[in-house]
Amino acid sequence: MAETDPKDVLRFYLRSAREALLWKLEGLSEYDVRRPLTPTGTNLLGLVKHAAGVELGYLGDTFGRPSGQPLPWLDADAEPNGDMWATADESREDIVGLYRRAWAHSDATLDALPLDTLGHVPWWPDGKDEVTLHHALVRVIADTHRHAGHADILRELMDGAVGMNDGNDSMASHDPAWWEAYRARLERAAREAEEKSS
Repeated sequence: MAETDPKDVLRFYLRSAREALLWKLEGLSEYDVRRPLTPTGTNLLGLVKHAAGVELGYLGDTFGRPSGQPLPWLDADAEPNGDMWATADESREDIVGLYRRAWAHSDATLDALPLDTLGHVPWWPDGKDEVTLHHALVRVIADTHRHAGHADILRELMDGAVGMNDGNDSMASHDPAWWEAYRARLERAAREAEEKSS
């Protein structure tokens, strides 16, 4: 990557996280994109829905640029964690469309404002709510990459699909036997370390 403009570098990392998060939905059924795979209910489509709200908040509302996009799961009377899952009435296309509209809105904010622009995060306490666009953008990048990592693990648990994007899986091998031996080696090392600590 040869970009030298800091904003372009930040955009690159945000875009790669966005694309990785959506790629994890490809080829899955409606059930699989929604099903909770952890004790706290983490699911792929919920991660996308959450990421859309994060972008609209931090890169929209915070800088006086509301999207006008209704987000009922953020209303004062909404149930807790309503942004972390999709109801049966919210289609995959609805959630992905919302996320793509959030991208466009966020990108327009980045086009319109310099990185040192000050904003106020509406849900942070008064007096501690001021951020620069640079700070907010780094926060969104970190959050999106974190959730792309969650999605990577969820997808691997479902069907073994791994990687950052189509054509770039960053994996050491594509041989299932290699992975079985590798995992067994890690298991042995973990057990040996436990025995040594006892």
